[in-house]
Amino acid sequence: MIEKDIFGIIHSMDRVTNYLIIQWNKTFNESLGISHILVLGHLRDNGKSRPSDIARTLGLTPSTLTHLSEKLVQKGLATRFTDDNNRRIIYLAITDKGIDLVRKAHEEGKSLRENLFEELSDEEQQQLLSIYGKLNDSIKN
Repeated sequence: MIEKDIFGIIHSMDRVTNYLIIQWNKTFNESLGISHILVLGHLRDNGKSRPSDIARTLGLTPSTLTHLSEKLVQKGLATRFTDDNNRRIIYLAITDKGIDLVRKAHEEGKSLRENLFEELSDEEQQQLLSIYGKLNDSIKN
């Protein structure tokens, strides 16, 4: 594939992703960004976690995670607590309110994606699914 084509694909993927993020931010009225939801999603899926582990997994800096987690704790979406055996170790955990918010965020995102992808025919959706499946398989390796 010609290098120009690869950059065209990357640019198109970025435009779609950016559009979805902008639309999600406009409709999701919780004064939280995508990064906050990613942290909450990590906590929901993995249980209590050390902030450094969350930062590493999500590709965030420790200082960014500190900022994000502070807002999540203030809003009652996550709690911060120390390890019973070593008080120097701090964990974050999601609250029931946080779980509900992640569910709401995912529903909003799903709705936005469905509206976008209804522009594609069934065959185009299957092609896109196949392409993304192949890309995801290569990422796992």
